[in-house]
Amino acid sequence: MIKIAHRGNVDGPSALENSPGLLLNAIEQGFDVEVDIRSIDGSWYLGHDEPTYIVGDMFIDKIKKYSWLHCKNLEALNKLDKKVHKYFWHQRDDFTLTSNGYIWTYSGKNTTSKSIIVDLNLDKVYDNIYGICTDYASML
Repeated sequence: MIKIAHRGNVDGPSALENSPGLLLNAIEQGFDVEVDIRSIDGSWYLGHDEPTYIVGDMFIDKIKKYSWLHCKNLEALNKLDKKVHKYFWHQRDDFTLTSNGYIWTYSGKNTTSKSIIVDLNLDKVYDNIYGICTDYASML
């Protein structure tokens, strides 16, 4: 099962979520990361509710192997290459398909062996899933 640190959080929610340092720290600990990303006027920005951290293509290239990029705008969705990146877009959907064919699944919904369940607080035990995305990755 793949373990994904939600916005780089490994020990609970952090004010620094989506920051380059927190993402790299989670990757160094062996986790994949879910990253909120935007492209604005050709530049990359990280941040959930707004574009908070500007990063370059080199940073995106550095983390791409370990990242599940949650596109926050159409420009980001259009700019990413599915051969190179794992990405998706959703708002309040129960399920969304990632660029590499996995089912990004909202907490509490049914799962399959292709599901990545978002369970921020690790409220349930899951069988036969591909991965879990949580704020408490260190507890997996």
